[in-house]
Amino acid sequence: MFYQLLKYVLLGPLLRLLFRPRVEGLEHVPEEGAAIVAGNHLSFADHFLMPAILRRRITFLAKAEYFTGPGLRGRLTAAFFRSAGQIPVDRSGREAGQAAIREGLGVLGRGELLGIYPEGTRSHDGRLYKGKVGVAAMALRAGVPVIPCAMIGTFEAQPPGQKFPSPRRIRIRFGEPLEFSRHAGLADEKAVLRAVTDEIMTAVLALSGQEYVDRYAAEVKAEEDQRRKESRRAGGRRGN
Repeated sequence: MFYQLLKYVLLGPLLRLLFRPRVEGLEHVPEEGAAIVAGNHLSFADHFLMPAILRRRITFLAKAEYFTGPGLRGRLTAAFFRSAGQIPVDRSGREAGQAAIREGLGVLGRGELLGIYPEGTRSHDGRLYKGKVGVAAMALRAGVPVIPCAMIGTFEAQPPGQKFPSPRRIRIRFGEPLEFSRHAGLADEKAVLRAVTDEIMTAVLALSGQEYVDRYAAEVKAEEDQRRKESRRAGGRRGN
């Protein structure tokens, strides 16, 4: 009930006004049946823009931090995400990844749309990063198609660190469904999972036109954060 209220009354109209989304390839999203929509992730606003323009309800796997914030604000944020159909995912450790896959398979088992960002986190610099294989594991185990999706312009509208988005026109592009029945029964083969994931990311890249980095976004961001810390420490020592 609250999902529909957000989509059609509270949030959807506001997002359409702010971003005037131009949508391409919407016919590639099936009108019924289970499927995965796999996209790039450039902005916090991505979580809400895609549900606003899709005809069907879509459930996203969202990071657990959105559900565990302290105080009244944290409780309100958690309630908002749950009401919007988001599922919390703990991103720390191997077992956490398996739990996310189980949650995603539950959504697909009900014949619903599942939204996932294979990069595992928002891009901190606007580039497209290597995808994690969870999306391939779910696609193969559930035997469902994957619809690649590209958000274009959301990074510029709300880059990391910016609390509120700036009004600007964005584009959302959906590609033709990717079908992986040829890999049926191979959901535990690492090489197959990597190949399927790379095929999905190649399709997203073709839609988005981003620069591609064949490394995980979280690793690159951690290295850059560490270099900045070391640079500040070195500057502090020179100052003394």
